[in-house]
Amino acid sequence: MLDSYRIVAIASSAGGIAALGNLLKGLPEDFPVPVLVVQHLDPRHKTVIADVLGRKSRMPVQLAEAGFQAQPSTVYVAPPNFHLLIDGDGVMSLSSSELVHFVRPSADLLFESVAGAFGARAIACVLTGSGSDGGMGVSAIKARGGTVIVQEPDSAEFKGMPHAALATGAVDFVLPLGQIAEVLCGLLEVREL
Repeated sequence: MLDSYRIVAIASSAGGIAALGNLLKGLPEDFPVPVLVVQHLDPRHKTVIADVLGRKSRMPVQLAEAGFQAQPSTVYVAPPNFHLLIDGDGVMSLSSSELVHFVRPSADLLFESVAGAFGARAIACVLTGSGSDGGMGVSAIKARGGTVIVQEPDSAEFKGMPHAALATGAVDFVLPLGQIAEVLCGLLEVREL
């Protein structure tokens, strides 16, 4: 019997900063699990994504750091040019291993590590983005009994990543961006804003 979800992992690429801000502003400050985010960023520039998303989110937003345990009610964003992984104890690690689908960080690697660590207690969300990153990862989440949410492609600025996730057949919810926070709150049985 599943007692509760333990983690939410979100992936986005092109158009993702605005989409992430929209989703995060709908989650309460006492959201009961950590939120891990892979957003494809240009590694040549210092990133301000944590500050930008922090202005929208009621939860604190920070760049993920290796060796730190992910805490509930906190958003962790993969730093540019590093894959973000997590183990069963909730300890995050960063990897500069090879690019996956031409990107680092990779949604696939994050989702696969989340699936391995948390199984049926994991929720994965795929938002707007070009390319196919996240497709293999949502299959891993589903294979371990987790829950997969995909932004409805017509509401996505870029449809590649949502379409790739949908093509796997491993999706539980296909939702307009504005409804994803509400469904996450429902799955986690927390009050909505």
